[in-house]
Amino acid sequence: MTSSLFDLTGRLAVIVGGTSGIGHALALGLADAGADVVATGRRADAVDAVAARIEQRGRRTLRHPVDVTSFSSLNGLCDACVTTFGKVDIVVAVAGVTKRVATLEMSEADWNRILDTNVTGMFRTYQVFAPSMIARGSGRLIGIGSIASFVGLQEVAAYTASKSAVAGLTRALAVEWSRHGVTVNAIAPGVFETDLNREILKGPRGQEFLVRTPMGRFGRVEELVGAAVYLASDAATFVTGQLIAVDGGFLASGVNQ
Repeated sequence: MTSSLFDLTGRLAVIVGGTSGIGHALALGLADAGADVVATGRRADAVDAVAARIEQRGRRTLRHPVDVTSFSSLNGLCDACVTTFGKVDIVVAVAGVTKRVATLEMSEADWNRILDTNVTGMFRTYQVFAPSMIARGSGRLIGIGSIASFVGLQEVAAYTASKSAVAGLTRALAVEWSRHGVTVNAIAPGVFETDLNREILKGPRGQEFLVRTPMGRFGRVEELVGAAVYLASDAATFVTGQLIAVDGGFLASGVNQ
């Protein structure tokens, strides 16, 4: 009984931003939990590579690149998924960018690019995929927040603002859509080494993160899979509007030494 609560067999998960880093790990993790998975991003070669790994697990998929900054691109993805699979059960909005720069030196173009990808991209994704879920009375929307959804981080004002907005959007849509059978939650990763932050973590900033993290290490992207499977599964039918921190204790931390 307990194991069946987490079984995603027969469900389709769409991972927007699923070709690298956290999204790639979640795509494979949801496939391992039984779901068919469409993992997508802008680069066709990366989409093809992750699709091949999903197929190696015996799951069905599509190769359909998408641009999270474009409604028409997202609509095309949704239409392709519904045409092929009949419905979309789970959507994970992962696409994100950042740039470290002193706020007084940040260009408006960089600010707009980060906000447009990290929060407006999530809004677009949900607005495209939610209507069919609402009509069916069932669906799971899962976003990727950050510890920056809760605390400020030095010289990443746009990223911090975007991830704080992800927290607010998650709560607002949970209130609006839960009565229609659609849950809206987010995962807030702590410090995980990915292509997005690898260079930054090599310096003093990385050492400070390690000191601030009670477990004393960076996370492995595979350690986010459990939270995603939980939120996508029947174990979380009464969970909505939540940000689940997977952070090695960072947000609980006061004095560590």
